[in-house]
Amino acid sequence: KDGEEQLGTRTRVKVVKNKVAPPFKRAEFDIMFGEGISKIGEIIDLGVDFGVLKKAGSWFSYGDRKIGQGRDSVKELLRSDAALAEEIETKVREAMKSAKE
Repeated sequence: KDGEEQLGTRTRVKVVKNKVAPPFKRAEFDIMFGEGISKIGEIIDLGVDFGVLKKAGSWFSYGDRKIGQGRDSVKELLRSDAALAEEIETKVREAMKSAKE
């Protein structure tokens, strides 16, 4: 939300029936108007889930560096600092691969 203007929505999905995967799986993601599913939002969510990013209260940190208070401020930082976003995304992908093995 930017003032009174809504920029997107947080969406929860539950798959009830599926022919190619197990049913009753749940997912949660941001859908940004005019953009689609937010890649940066997914990087943040997966980063926290796989331990690449730490969340303490409303503060997010990456290693020893605090990168923002609140999810929206972290999204803005990652939008403006593409190198940091790419570095975090790479570490998230590595963590996901090692979790599968």
